[in-house]
Order: sequence, then structure tokens, then C-alpha cells
Amino acid sequence: MATEICNHTKTRPTIKRGSSGPAVMQAQCYLNNSLTNTNLATDGVFGPVTEQATHRFQTCADITVDGVIGAQTWSHLAFWANSPDFVC
Repeated sequence: MATEICNHTKTRPTIKRGSSGPAVMQAQCYLNNSLTNTNLATDGVFGPVTEQATHRFQTCADITVDGVIGAQTWSHLAFWANSPDFVC
């Protein structure tokens, strides 16, 4: 089995602007590894910069663009973060 690129948490709750904690750190790490020219602070705080990166990721992945990281976005993030390529 491949090694997970981000190891902040295995949980995948729905997170959005204002959320904080290990799941946000996981999402930030995934976003950094899924998008080109992205260097989010992995600080566990879902603020405007993380929300903007989430919108960009969702647009590139051709999924619902709402700035919220729910089941669909987690699934795509996990795939792209652990892929040798970037979604965009």
C-alpha cells in the first residue's frame, strides 16, 4: 500500500471557512500537493486563503465549487495529493 502523503488525521469531516483543527491541516496539506503554485500554511485554520485554494481545486477537479470540503472534495483531494501530477 502506498504511503499517505499527509498524516495529520484520518477523519474527513465537512470543513469550511471558520473550521480549525487536524482535518483542516490535512486539507491544507492535500491542497498544497494537488495544486501548482500553492504554498498554504498548514496551520489548521480554514481562512480566506484556504477557501480560495479550495475553490480553485474544485474548479480544476470539475466538481461542485462551494468552498466547502465535504465527501466529494475529500475524495478528489486524496486522489490528487497522492498522485504524481497536479490537478492544475
